[in-house]
Amino acid sequence: MNPEQTLTPTTQDHLLLARILLKLTATTKILCTLLVVVVALGWYDLLNRLLAFGKGIDYADNHFMGADASALLQRYNPYFWWAVIILCTILIAYLLTLTVRGLTGRARLKAVDPHSVEQLTDRLSAPALDVLLWAWQQRDEPLRVGDLQLAGRELRAGRAGRLQLAAAQRAALESARAQKSLPTT
Repeated sequence: MNPEQTLTPTTQDHLLLARILLKLTATTKILCTLLVVVVALGWYDLLNRLLAFGKGIDYADNHFMGADASALLQRYNPYFWWAVIILCTILIAYLLTLTVRGLTGRARLKAVDPHSVEQLTDRLSAPALDVLLWAWQQRDEPLRVGDLQLAGRELRAGRAGRLQLAAAQRAALESARAQKSLPTT
């Protein structure tokens, strides 16, 4: 086996992390998807009703405003209702985004079950384990889904190579420091 191959994470590392992450976050992803679909369908039905209501308003019978004002209101009525729909859509999208972010944030804080940790320790290569240890910053807390997500992103971004380069540079600097601190006799 080529030594360079053992220094880089394998495809199996990526697949294992992705599979475990999918298992741990599937419920949240399904819940978020269902929430978005239900809200979108409900809002679509409501906006159609709102537009129909707006089309049904007739300002011609309002004699207290005058004929010119009633004609002006009648002409700009559709624009008003579309503005209401756009503003409500922006508000709903914002609230939905906050809800989905909250749900996914809560899922990131979920502790990884012991079986998944056992799979990771048994099957990940040494460089992938180094990246996972690097991602697990709060060692006094259990390993969380967010740590696995960060490890997966960093594994794809080449963190293993940067960790190995940093370790080699640290060893070289410490060796040079040790040699220079030795007393010469």
